[in-house]
Amino acid sequence: MNGIIKWGIIGLGNVAYEFAKSFYNIKNAKLIAIASKTQNKLSKFKDEFNINPNNCYDEYEKLLKNNEVDIIYIALPNNLHSEWIYRSIELNKHILVEKPAFINFKDAQKVFSHPNLNNFFLGEGFMFRYHPQIMKIIELIQSNEIGNIISMETVFGKNLLTKKKFFGFFKSKKFDSNKRIFNKSLGGGAILDHGSYTVSMSLLIASLIEGINIENFKLSIDNKKDMIEDIDVESSIELIFDNKFKSNITASFLNDIGNHTIINGENGKIIISNTWNSDTGEIYLENKKKKLFQVENKKSLYSLEIERISNDILNNKIEASYPGTKKNEILISSQILDKWLNG
Repeated sequence: MNGIIKWGIIGLGNVAYEFAKSFYNIKNAKLIAIASKTQNKLSKFKDEFNINPNNCYDEYEKLLKNNEVDIIYIALPNNLHSEWIYRSIELNKHILVEKPAFINFKDAQKVFSHPNLNNFFLGEGFMFRYHPQIMKIIELIQSNEIGNIISMETVFGKNLLTKKKFFGFFKSKKFDSNKRIFNKSLGGGAILDHGSYTVSMSLLIASLIEGINIENFKLSIDNKKDMIEDIDVESSIELIFDNKFKSNITASFLNDIGNHTIINGENGKIIISNTWNSDTGEIYLENKKKKLFQVENKKSLYSLEIERISNDILNNKIEASYPGTKKNEILISSQILDKWLNG
């Protein structure tokens, strides 16, 4: 590896484009290979990111067989994640898969039963965890600024039917089931998309609480879903760990309900104004005193993610270093999302 992790990308959509742009000025990682079944996307990525034409593939399998590539970034539609995670393991590749890693728990169980899984890195693409504000939140909790954690609320809601652009998605004048985010067979819907973020944040905070086993969870019976055709476009649920810690989570494609997280303790609360994507994070601490922390981030979140994961692999780790997503969190998250979606 010579101190540099060599990356390949399969699936060249909008998110993959933002990811590929983020390799600039990273010393421990290099994008060397791409794969897409769409020729014009291959040409665009090849030219813009200076990829060797011999490493541009029209079949995903061909890229996986490239012995130069250390890790595969899977940026395919959600319904294809499981198949290509499994195949990547079979062909001895480390893996970063876009969220959600799986569209159901059955697929996750199949991958996690692979005998060679523990020989390779598997990460899930929640780049928000690499924002410096996350470490500041953890610091505030661990320094007991708000006392014992009691509950939390975390939401991810944007009206994708009217917004011009958000995370690479363009305005839809009407509900269009041909678009991935509105197509059930492709793993679309608010729960699997925005909801996966809220579950990830809930697992991160729950794992900080002494005595809480994140594997022991249940979802409230009152599972509210708004549907358009067969797609969930807004849903809220209460996630409960060990019958003690509660997280109220909401995901929406319909309403601009915000991106905030509120963590409630015995002696106060921590409020994150933009949990998922911000340059400068704003954290409000409300206890006996009120204080605003502004946490600057000078790199793209994808750059931070690529850099940290590459460093993990160079150090022979098979899962993300803290606060990245651990393997057991990927499995638990898939189970939670499955129950939320189908409960």
